[in-house]
Order: sequence, then structure tokens, then C-alpha cells
Amino acid sequence: MNEEPISEAERKMQFLYALRSKGVTDARVLTAMEAIDRGPFIRGLFASRAYEDMPLPIACGQTISQPSVVGLMSQALQVSSRDKVLEIGTGSGYQAAILSKLARRVYTIDRHRRLVQEARGVFEAMDLNNITAITADGSFGLAEQAPFDRIIVTAAAEDPPGPLLAQLKEGGIMVLPVGQSDTVQHLIRVRKTADGLEYDELRAVRFVPLLEGLGKDG
Repeated sequence: MNEEPISEAERKMQFLYALRSKGVTDARVLTAMEAIDRGPFIRGLFASRAYEDMPLPIACGQTISQPSVVGLMSQALQVSSRDKVLEIGTGSGYQAAILSKLARRVYTIDRHRRLVQEARGVFEAMDLNNITAITADGSFGLAEQAPFDRIIVTAAAEDPPGPLLAQLKEGGIMVLPVGQSDTVQHLIRVRKTADGLEYDELRAVRFVPLLEGLGKDG
């Protein structure tokens, strides 16, 4: 016997349950993740797996993070509706779309022109007007829009990049994976205080490395 196809409501309920079971408990983050459909951010062979809690390959040799990691990073960032957020590593655009529901303004940078163009198309289709997507070397941040209330990096660096720390507002928070690209990395949260930087280690993760320069596609 063929199984009955799962309804949209059931799929959404299962998706949110999976997020909660992995530790995503912030009500605003869960509401944002319920509102943003992951499906349009995944093309080709893996489109049918968009609602599973797993990372998936996208164009330019990159990946879209599993939803629970997106949720945990968004939660750790503690974004308020007044915040201006910088994301390094647009990728599919999914993380930026979630942040757009939490923040006043989101700037997202990727070194691959193709990814930025595709993400812009999805943002437009979803009517997400508070995101600016830019092709650039994200390791230098976006000085002309600094300082930022929150910064999120979706690629692993050995240490938090100095230019990004300089562009973080006092009282601001940065969330990023750190560690060598070929070993398990750690997701950390950095708070910038009047007395310096405070670090929290959140969990083990695995991300693509943060690379300098533009991708070969532009």
C-alpha cells in the first residue's frame, strides 16, 4: 500500500518538532523558521529533501546548513527587531531569510556571484525587502555599513576575523564556527563589551572554510 502524502500542516509540525528536539526553543526564531519555507532555497536533485534536518549541497561547492544549526545560530545571536545584522556567507540565502524576520536590516555577503544572484531571486519572490545581498570578500566585512549589532559567519575561520570584530558594535554579538577546516569545529559566540571580548563555546559543528577573495564564478 502506498503511504498517504503528508499534508503541509503535518510537514510543518514535524519540522518544528525536529527543531525543538535539537534545542531550538526561542519563540521568535521558531516563528521565523515556520514562516520561511526552506524548499525554494534548494534546487535540483536534493529539492525533495528540503524539509529534512540535514545539510545539503548547493551550487559552487557550498552547502545549505541543516535547519537545526540555522535555528541554533539564530537563537545564539539574540537578534532584536531593531538590529542591523551582517551575514558572511550567503550560500543559499536561507539563513539570511530567517534573520530578515528577526532583524530590522540584514546585509549578506558571498564570494560567489552566482549564489548571490540566486539568493536575490528567492528574496524577491518571498518579498523579503530588508535584505541586501552583495558579492564581495566577506572576510573584510562591510565597513561602509558598520557598525553592526549582530554578525553571523557561516564558514569556519581559525579565529574570529579582526575586520569583523572591528565592525561589531559595543554590546554586539558575533556567532561563528572556528577551527581547522578538516577537523571538527566549534560554534562560538563573541560578545563585545566595554572591557573587551567575551567568548562562549556553544557546540561542535562542521562548516566549509572561510576563504579570501572572490569565487571563480565572479
